[in-house]
Amino acid sequence: MGRLVALLLALFALAWSAGAAAEVRMSFHSFNGSVLFGRYPHAFIVLEGTLDETGAPIAENYGFTARSISTRILNGPVEHAIMTEDEAYLRKTNRHFTVPLTDAQYWRVRAEVARWRDAPGKYYDLDRRNCIHFVGAMARIAGLRVDYPRDMLRRPKKWLNHITLLNPQLGAKPVD
Repeated sequence: MGRLVALLLALFALAWSAGAAAEVRMSFHSFNGSVLFGRYPHAFIVLEGTLDETGAPIAENYGFTARSISTRILNGPVEHAIMTEDEAYLRKTNRHFTVPLTDAQYWRVRAEVARWRDAPGKYYDLDRRNCIHFVGAMARIAGLRVDYPRDMLRRPKKWLNHITLLNPQLGAKPVD
């Protein structure tokens, strides 16, 4: 009898730990940047974890940007790109908050990334469709409240701090 109980407890613990570990998390990042030196301020998402259905590991990040940086960005839509970052860049960014995703939400995020990547023509617009709008679309998939105050459209860190405050259920604090 003791062996049976021990076996059942071991199986329960294994099933519980495997289920608890299978989760994809989406983190929301900003990069301070500098208009004068190096890269511009930026917002993007990081996806990490394990898909529940397949156990496949997930380690991805996506940001939306102009294909090339020039003064044309100031005059309206320009060609766009989805950008991924390396680990060194990720370490230099601000992680504002992280939310769990279901497998279905993860696949919706991936489909939305593809829609932004594959949009025809000139899709990046500094004031109407920039990295903040992209990250906001991903936040909505996760069920977060999102808006776009005009004075924050070019300030990713300030905007993500705003989103943090709009969603107190996150238990997150604004990043200094």
